Amino acid sequence: MALSTKDFVTLVRESVTAIQGYTSALVDLTVGSILRAVVEANAAVVIWLQSLILQVLAITRAATSSGADLDSWVADFGVTRLPATFATGQVTFSRFTATLQAVVPVGAVVQTGDGSQQYTVGADTTNPAYNGTLGGYVMAVGVSSVSVPVVAVTAGVGGNAIIGAVSTIAGAISGVDTVTNAASFTNGADAESDPALRTRFIAYVASLSKATKAAVGYAITSLQQGVTYSLVENETYSGSVQMGYFYVVVDDGTGAPGSTFLSTVSNAIDAVRPLCSSFGVFAPVVVNASVAMTVAIAAGYDAAATRALVSDALKSYINSLSLGQALRYSRLAQIAYDASPGVTNVTGVTLNGGTADLTATAKQVIKWSSVTVA
Repeated sequence: MALSTKDFVTLVRESVTAIQGYTSALVDLTVGSILRAVVEANAAVVIWLQSLILQVLAITRAATSSGADLDSWVADFGVTRLPATFATGQVTFSRFTATLQAVVPVGAVVQTGDGSQQYTVGADTTNPAYNGTLGGYVMAVGVSSVSVPVVAVTAGVGGNAIIGAVSTIAGAISGVDTVTNAASFTNGADAESDPALRTRFIAYVASLSKATKAAVGYAITSLQQGVTYSLVENETYSGSVQMGYFYVVVDDGTGAPGSTFLSTVSNAIDAVRPLCSSFGVFAPVVVNASVAMTVAIAAGYDAAATRALVSDALKSYINSLSLGQALRYSRLAQIAYDASPGVTNVTGVTLNGGTADLTATAKQVIKWSSVTVA
């Protein structure tokens, strides 16, 4: 219910009018008088009480709550805010002299040039340079560099880094001189925002009936942020009609979700699926996008850095496309212009060698395979 509030001036004016209307004697209500001061004091108290009432009203509804109040509101229904995710990526350690063996230890810390973001070296047993006994990645005699996985120390979008941003070793590593990242870190995400949580809470309420598309969709999207899916009923993945069967194509944002994630999705769907129905969960088919273009750079701008910004913007946009979403050829030039004010002209744009849109079915997701900005 909407609450009708009044400002300080209105409260004082109405109080003065009421006093004058209920007395036949002359009263002094001029500014500075004792009675005027009492009226203004009462108005100030009313303003304070109004603010408390508005605050209470705000936190009693999910639509108007925010932050911790919204968390506690939806928690009563078993819904929690999706947490922030840590940015991950690969960095390359290098050295000027390769006459002795060197080891990059797991747990070593690297950071951006300004020191604002730090990353920790993780263990990757599939990396040929990894040595569990030595607890790190070995740079043998004659080997001048090694690429290793890192994860941001702090979760959130702040951990995302452009190419070359990670350039400092926080603490010495014997026999290792430099570090850099040849590819951007783009998978860090902040905790679920208030509007997104409210939207998901509405989906939760809609899913309570279970055995519905809404219930299946809520079960999938509540696993983690960045999940997209498509659901097809009464049809097998191959296209044959099969009543009582449905399949889901799900993407975790990478285009190639692992078997563990697919199994988790399957378990989540199984908890809400209709009785006597069967289903399948599949990873998307990746449609590769190869983009090339030439950009003109304004005087005073670093040409290499500006081209890198354009490249990163294109890669980020393409990889953000969801299942079944097309990549429009005309968007590519727009993204390039928006990447930096230093871009004055964009020519020679090609998408997979041509100038047509790249489309995707509900089973497919488009990801970049190569981006060339000359």
